Amino acid sequence: MKKLLIGIIILFNLLSAIPVQAQNSQIRVLVITGGHDYNKESFNAMLSDMSKYFSFEIKEFPKAYEMFSPENIDKYDVLVFYHMWQSISEEQKKVLSDCIFNGKPLVVLHHSICAFDNWEEYIHIIGGKYFNQPSVLNGKEYPVSSYKHDIRFIVNVLDSNHLVTKGLKDFEVFDETYKDFYVEPDVKPLLQTIESSSTPTIGWTKQYGKGHVVTIQIGHDTPTYENLNYRKLLLQAIEWVYKAR
Repeated sequence: MKKLLIGIIILFNLLSAIPVQAQNSQIRVLVITGGHDYNKESFNAMLSDMSKYFSFEIKEFPKAYEMFSPENIDKYDVLVFYHMWQSISEEQKKVLSDCIFNGKPLVVLHHSICAFDNWEEYIHIIGGKYFNQPSVLNGKEYPVSSYKHDIRFIVNVLDSNHLVTKGLKDFEVFDETYKDFYVEPDVKPLLQTIESSSTPTIGWTKQYGKGHVVTIQIGHDTPTYENLNYRKLLLQAIEWVYKAR
């Protein structure tokens, strides 16, 4: 009896020593919104349908800025950007960029590449930029980017061996296209399209400091939220940036 009691105590101590994240396999996702309307009901339904794999909390700018601070970054495992926010102070720039540079994983969706027009470092964080105004980057002039709603087109998977796109084949979406947006030359392209109203590269990975980043241009509305290929892509992007830490 005494040996059994000692064994139970030892087992309890071992289990207590396991980190919380290891006991709960769910990834904690913080979704950042603001600055752009979207179908909240169907977007949240998509996230809820994947709650077997991750839990999520949604924070909207400008309140969301506090979540990038050192005292809050351990409350979640992965950032998902679904915002088009513009205003940001110098202090907020530093806190946000430090958060990702120091290793917080990030998945960037759709109109988030249109955010922070007057903050060039954001381009280097996410690997691309939709220009809302004529812009100069690295000494080169860029025109205003364009968009087109309700386009049915094929998403071409470039690397089916990458963990973000593993198991995916070329698939059709009904979405919003962006044309003439900038993509950094050193990203790793994962998705492309030959649709004429779109910039060819529409999905990629990159690293910003210690932070792993996936950017996916598609994701405008309900037809894409309900697309099983898109859901698989989003889930694997979240899992990859988390595991690649």
